[in-house]
This record gives sequence, C-alpha cells and structure tokens, in this order.
Amino acid sequence: MSARTDTVLPTPDKKADADILLRVEGLKTYFFTRNAVLKAVDGVSFTVRKGEAVGLVGESGSGKSMTCLSIMRLVPTPGARIVGGEVWFEDADLLAMSEQDLRGYRGRRMAMIMQDPQTSLNPVYTVGDQVSEPIRLHLKERGERVMAKVMEALRAVRIPQPEVRVTQYPHQFSGGMRQRVVAAMGLTTHPELLIADEPTTSLDVTIQAQFVSLIKDLQRESGTSVIWVTHDLGIVAQCCDRVNVMYAGRVVESAEVRKIFKAPQHPYTKALLDSVPVKGKKKKRLYQIDGQPPALDRLPSGCPFWPRCPHAMDICKEQYPPKTSAGVDDFVHCWLAEK
Repeated sequence: MSARTDTVLPTPDKKADADILLRVEGLKTYFFTRNAVLKAVDGVSFTVRKGEAVGLVGESGSGKSMTCLSIMRLVPTPGARIVGGEVWFEDADLLAMSEQDLRGYRGRRMAMIMQDPQTSLNPVYTVGDQVSEPIRLHLKERGERVMAKVMEALRAVRIPQPEVRVTQYPHQFSGGMRQRVVAAMGLTTHPELLIADEPTTSLDVTIQAQFVSLIKDLQRESGTSVIWVTHDLGIVAQCCDRVNVMYAGRVVESAEVRKIFKAPQHPYTKALLDSVPVKGKKKKRLYQIDGQPPALDRLPSGCPFWPRCPHAMDICKEQYPPKTSAGVDDFVHCWLAEK
C-alpha cells in the first residue's frame, strides 16, 4: 500500500537539492473569458535536475504546452494569466523577475523549440537572419563568427547546403525543414535547459531519429537538461529519465520512466500505454480510451478522469485524490493508491 503524503511539506535539504536546475511548484495559469475561467494549468509541480531529461505526456489539451509557456512566461495575453505558483531556475524565481532580468535567462540559459514552425518563423526575414538573432543577442558575436555559428547550427540539424539555405525564406522550406530551423535557433546558445514542445511532429521518421539523436548527444556532451513534450511514448522511453503524466491541467502521476512503463499507478497512465501498439502482439482492434478529455469550462467534480475511468468509485466523483507517495520522488493522484 502506498503511503499518503502529509499536507505540510518538510523543509527541503539544500545539499540534496543542489543538482535541481528547475523547480516548478503549484503553477497555475488560467484563461479569463466573459463566461468562464479556464484552468489550463492548475497546480502543476515537478522538478528537472541538471542533465536530466523529463517527459510531459498526455492527450491534447491536458496542459503540457501551456505549462512550458508559463515556465518561459510566454503565455498569450491578455486572455491568460499566471495566477499562482513558483518557478525556480536554480536560486532565481522566474515569476518574480522583471522582464529585463528574464531576458538574461530566456533564450540564453533556457530555450524552447516550439511545436509549430509555421508560426515560429517570421516570413519576411531570411533563415540566416533568424538563426543568427540569438547568437548576436545572447552570445554577443559579430561579423564572420556569427555566420560560422549559423552554418554550424544548420549542419547540426542536418540542413543540406546551409550556405545556400541561409539566404532563403521560410516559405522556401518544407514543414520538416522549418522544424529543423526552429531547433537550430534553440540550440545555438547551448542552453542549460531546453524545452522541446512536440519537436518531431513535422519530421519524417528518418529525420526524427536524427533529431532525437542530436538532442541526446547535446545532453551527453554539455549536460543540458531537456523537457520533452510529446505524444510519442516511444520518444519518452528512448530519451527520458522521468515522466510526468498530465490530465486536465494537472500532473496525475510522476515516476522514473522504467517504473511508468512497467508498473503505472494511475488508470490514465495505464490507458495511455495500452493505446500504444506492441511489436509482435496482434490485436483485432487497437485499444482506445473511452470518451473525450473534459472541456476546461465544464470540469467534473472530484477527479476529472472519473467519467472515463473503468475503476471509478463514488469518492472519485466527489473529491480530488490527494498526492500519494509511490517512491522517493514518485507520486500519484488516485484514490486507488489510498487502498
């Protein structure tokens, strides 16, 4: 039986936390409309250690991308606002920082690869100009050294003929090529934290494998920490050390990647894994999770997953389950874990 955690958290051990690069505590980001308040991120907490790869997984609309945008303080305004929580980058509180001070972190010490290259790239500037911007702004490079680093970045993401491509515009690139350009922009400054938001969506299988290998090489060589936001559990298994499973704006389970795949604790995590085809196992029909993710303006009371959960109990419909310890740093929010 798992042990329920106390509501009063112990004082953190500074020596034990010395290797934590990013700490997110109780992060809340809401959308304010005329008719409702949409809780896109509702009390998310997790950590990323130095050199660690952490996955954020879940269905579309679960709050993964909005969590990452909140960390970078790039939430869409005026509709969305960060209304609570803390985001610590080592000993600096990013949410309490001025916009000017934040520029020293955003793009330099932490970078984000957006999932939609079509909107991430400016159509009126050449690719060379856009890839060189972080180099000029954060690394303070000038002249020929800038172009040398641009070429290096484009070659790193397998852009053919970079000396020709730097003079071209985004519309002259395919979707996969644009995604690689966006990745190059994020990698040029060698950030300590890289947030990869669905970075392989527009890539074909071969380039996807090369891109994943590139990020893993970066981690190994420079000790960069990575947050992988993805629907691809294969990438999670291949790249991540720890996984945070999100549903309806909350982290419902967090555990080491091997533990998630071998012994998932939350019914939603189990359902996600059952939805993945297994090599060598033939099925007449692939498993699918019944129902749809809840609309943020019509969240059910209690646990938001209970309308789709095969193990739902009466208490699930009435109260949100408390945080239950499932290991040293592992936890799950599920009433089944309380039994």
